[in-house]
Amino acid sequence: MTRFPLVVALGALAAAGVVVVLAERLYRELEVRLAGAILEVVTTSGVYVSPDRESVYLGLTSATPFGLRMTPECSSAFLLLPLLVVTMVMLYFRPSNARRLFFSLAISSLVVVLVNQLRILTIVGLVHGLGTDEGYYWGHTLLGSMVSVFGGAVSIVLFVWLATRKKKA
Repeated sequence: MTRFPLVVALGALAAAGVVVVLAERLYRELEVRLAGAILEVVTTSGVYVSPDRESVYLGLTSATPFGLRMTPECSSAFLLLPLLVVTMVMLYFRPSNARRLFFSLAISSLVVVLVNQLRILTIVGLVHGLGTDEGYYWGHTLLGSMVSVFGGAVSIVLFVWLATRKKKA
């Protein structure tokens, strides 16, 4: 990769990072919409998404409706930033690997988003199974956080593995 395309690629990655930070609320709204779509498929008790409040409400036809609000700490937006930074560093030192790095970034980013959706489903499942107070505690504070940390680690390891593995002979 010659100098100019390298600068453009690095600039695009840096710009993507800035957009993730500045448009974080819009990103959360999209995550809530995705969560609502997934919950519509896996539940039968009614789901309502309020993207402007970054909230999804479920169990609307049950005796115990429940709402989840996605705060910045609960979003996968900031888990994407390390992937962007690692991509930039690796691209700077190995510009010839650009295609593989961008592929790795795309796959790992998808994993981060899906892991966060799994976290939401974990919370919903535990609230449904254990009740609001205990289910939310275990789902959000403990198990949900473990899902996020483990998923973030898996996405970084997956990224590095995809970006650095040798081609078959």
